[in-house]
Amino acid sequence: MTCVVALAKQGQVYVGADSAGVSGLELEARADEKVFNLGPFLIGFAGSYRLGQLLRYAFAPPSHPEGVPNDLYMVTMFVNEVRKCLREGGQAKVTNEQEDAGGSFIVGYHGGLYVVHSDYQVARPRTDWAAVGSGAQVAQGALWALDWAFSQKKDATADEPDPRQVLELALCAAESYNAGVRGPFVILQPPSPTTPVSEGLSSFSRVARPRRHHCHQKQAAGVPTSRRR
Repeated sequence: MTCVVALAKQGQVYVGADSAGVSGLELEARADEKVFNLGPFLIGFAGSYRLGQLLRYAFAPPSHPEGVPNDLYMVTMFVNEVRKCLREGGQAKVTNEQEDAGGSFIVGYHGGLYVVHSDYQVARPRTDWAAVGSGAQVAQGALWALDWAFSQKKDATADEPDPRQVLELALCAAESYNAGVRGPFVILQPPSPTTPVSEGLSSFSRVARPRRHHCHQKQAAGVPTSRRR
């Protein structure tokens, strides 16, 4: 129960998520974020919080050999280390000879957008956006509509919309129509390509952490739903 959204624009990936922790009919807004920087990686997870905790604090991304394409690196070296980390952390489960990560996560890496599913397949969306979690379908519908609306603008000189605002609107839509999505929302911008992994573990490129809000009420009144820092 969650919603993680990502948008790739002009060689950069932005990732945002809600703060809901859900168990059955119980829900709480958690302070431990579902999105974080890990060196040059920007990661947002859906599913078990333990999955996200291991990725954030125990996972050590392997070095990327020179000349190896990003896709090949992600599908082999990166995912193999993820599997090792989750097994050692007790998160990966095997049922009927099928290993399951207990959730899925989005990775922004060198301008590319990747979705790692619970069976460790790595997807590359054909669109500029992706979403995972229970609110993913609503969020992706909102992202499609926003993309289409902007493409219809007749003023060719109009500025591109702020990717952070686009993701916030998608999360608002998910919160409005999915009971498992809840703010505050956290939206992170891309880390520097040269950021070392050790630094990424302890520092954030946080650009938004909105207050508790009701998206539909504030948008109807024309009031911004987030507070920038």
